Amino acid sequence: MQRFLLRIIDIALSLVGIIGGLPIMLAIYIIGLFDTGSPIFFQQRVGRNQQLFTLVKFRTMSINTSSVGTHLVDTASITKLGGFLRKTKLDELPQLLNVLLGHMSLVGPRPCLPNQTELIEERDKRGIFKVRPGVTGLAQVNEVDMSTPRKLARYDQLMISSMRLKLYIRLIIDTVLGKGHGDRVRTYKPSPTTPKTTS
Repeated sequence: MQRFLLRIIDIALSLVGIIGGLPIMLAIYIIGLFDTGSPIFFQQRVGRNQQLFTLVKFRTMSINTSSVGTHLVDTASITKLGGFLRKTKLDELPQLLNVLLGHMSLVGPRPCLPNQTELIEERDKRGIFKVRPGVTGLAQVNEVDMSTPRKLARYDQLMISSMRLKLYIRLIIDTVLGKGHGDRVRTYKPSPTTPKTTS
């Protein structure tokens, strides 16, 4: 019954978010055309029952960035607009469509990439894939990201076992108020002894 109720809330809030956020998303899309030329980002992620789905979000990195976990990407790959979107979490707005379509929930474990095998193994043995992945979750508001797979999977497990309407709403409010962050990115500082290369 509770799962059904949370799904109804997912649908209602995602519809409100899509309709109410349409002007903002349109503005980001137009600015993104000048930023990268391709403002919408599509990527395969691992969903419920380990079924792949296409996640959609606003692009925050240059187009030629490798398809790896964000924590493995250098900060140099993040565009100026992307930095703002990540800081404000506005890059996640298009995922409301994933929520509406049933690929995701507003609250749940963040969906990982198919090549993040260590995290997939940790989540699989804890039964994390029995639920829909989420736009936000307990790990995210506590600043635990995919750079620590085992710790992340433990937070996911704790969230799932404790999930009630009160926790669901609290995590959404914490996210809207700016608590936590997305995956960290590496800060790359070239060594003074590293020779420069030319292209």
